[in-house]
Amino acid sequence: MTARAARLFLALSAARLFVEPAAAGEVPLSERRSGYEFMSRETRAMQDDDTGNPGTLWVLDGEALWKRKAGASDRACSDCHGDARESMKAVAARYPAFDPALRRPVNLEQRINACRVGRQKAPALAYESRDLLALTAYVTRQSRGLPINITIDARTRPFLEAGREAFFRRQGQLNLACAQCHDDHWSGKLAGSPITQAHPTGYPLYRLEWQGLGSLERRLRGCLTGLRAESYPYGAPELVDLELYLMWRANGMRMETPAVRP
Repeated sequence: MTARAARLFLALSAARLFVEPAAAGEVPLSERRSGYEFMSRETRAMQDDDTGNPGTLWVLDGEALWKRKAGASDRACSDCHGDARESMKAVAARYPAFDPALRRPVNLEQRINACRVGRQKAPALAYESRDLLALTAYVTRQSRGLPINITIDARTRPFLEAGREAFFRRQGQLNLACAQCHDDHWSGKLAGSPITQAHPTGYPLYRLEWQGLGSLERRLRGCLTGLRAESYPYGAPELVDLELYLMWRANGMRMETPAVRP
């Protein structure tokens, strides 16, 4: 066990033993809070100021990529979708969304790559690459301030339930579930950092720990590693299902991309 893993194990053990437990189950609607509300004054100020928010650099790169022609089709995103400020407004607030061809939900990164491959005839962008994060941040930025609006129907309900099951399932050598931190102990701290309610209102977001922008899947994979559980590859159905559940339970909350977190 590395020193970092040992510190995490001790911190998690302390959280389990000494944090006063809250009622088990999902956070009541009346008590839902964005992770922004748990941040320090300095971190909130950094997020609020577009000129000081480091995530703005990725948004600007995404705007340039939106207008840049690519692939054998020699097309830009703007050639099909026009001005993103209009065409992409509220789009990210609806993802993950069902893809009829794949017969399952896809997240926004997967939708962007599907357009690149299918429309632009260009290679898919690698997960967590600067270009994919930039395009995702730019598209999602057009939904900032708008409510998350995940619609569940007969097609998506099985995937929502799979994500819900994963959130409440104990995993890894620490034998902990996501819900034990984010539902039961969201008012506490873990290794000095606030425990939030896991509402993904600001992704892709800038983490001071990463010194860069990252996706929700990167955060989920990091949590699984912290639990000493086997992670999933980027784009895995298990991660998309969990992302669907997290976005669904944040329905009605305002989008913040690009958020800033510790």
